[in-house]
Amino acid sequence: MKPSHMNLPPSEYIRVPHERLQAFVSDAAQTAGLPEDKADLLARLLAENDLRGVFSHGTTQIATYARLMRDGKLNSNPDVRVIREAPQTVMVDGDGGLGYFPAYQAALMAVEKAEATGMAIAMTRNHGHFGAGGIYARLTLGHDLLTFVTSGHQLDLQPGAPINVAAGGSPFTFAAPAGQEDDLVLDFGTMHDLYLGDAHREELERIVPGLAMRHIGMGAICQVWGGLLAGIPVDPQRASREWPGGNQGSLLFTFKIELFAEPERFKAEMDEYVRRTHQLRPLPAFDQAYLPGGVEAAREREYREIGVPVSADHRERLEALADELGIERPW
Repeated sequence: MKPSHMNLPPSEYIRVPHERLQAFVSDAAQTAGLPEDKADLLARLLAENDLRGVFSHGTTQIATYARLMRDGKLNSNPDVRVIREAPQTVMVDGDGGLGYFPAYQAALMAVEKAEATGMAIAMTRNHGHFGAGGIYARLTLGHDLLTFVTSGHQLDLQPGAPINVAAGGSPFTFAAPAGQEDDLVLDFGTMHDLYLGDAHREELERIVPGLAMRHIGMGAICQVWGGLLAGIPVDPQRASREWPGGNQGSLLFTFKIELFAEPERFKAEMDEYVRRTHQLRPLPAFDQAYLPGGVEAAREREYREIGVPVSADHRERLEALADELGIERPW
């Protein structure tokens, strides 16, 4: 089997400055009804994912989001609000809109609470897709915090379906700051390697059943911590939602390094860890060895200078959306 990776740079592409992609997303989101401040935030977050080469969760996503808002499946003008709060915890309701807005607000509040108390947990509920978990984990890196982020969504478990559907497809995200080197940001979909199609999935399950069970186990944690805890019932018949797309929740847990170690010394060790990793032999199909987050940081430095590589599929999705909404294309 060939190595699978959703976010390898495309082999054929055009270069587009990230500012153009960002402006297009904001324009499309506002045309679909999103207020300017939220549209600008969404545009920045998606363009930053493109810069890091996380194309699966970058500006191509606006093609889905804009239609969901336009068609009334997601609230295009959500009243994001705190509904429960304590010194170390906060829960933010997304009012049936995109998950970026409650998750971003919750992450910022968690940083403030962790700086004041040493650790914090933020939870969100009643919203749609919140994008890449790395968006929120990276918000904590400049504050000497270690962080875990996940989310959960509404399942519909039918008798006789394969066991892997119990795990959903949520992110498993961890972050740890370095000093001078690139920060560690591990951000992956727990079930991605089991979404290769039935033939490959069944082959993996036969050859390495332990690997399959670990994926399913991680996915189950995401569903419990980011979904059930956020009030999403196992049985979709018991769900009561004003907005059909508001079927997700998320959780962020973060704590101070200084609870256990002196932050500068810790980050110096992280730097040494990163440098020594670069000297190791990489996996097949890769030209350099990185810790998680390293290749994304390298791409961001490159793409900011010369533009984001936009594939034909990426272009087609944005062009179709532009034509539907009657707005200009970003190229």
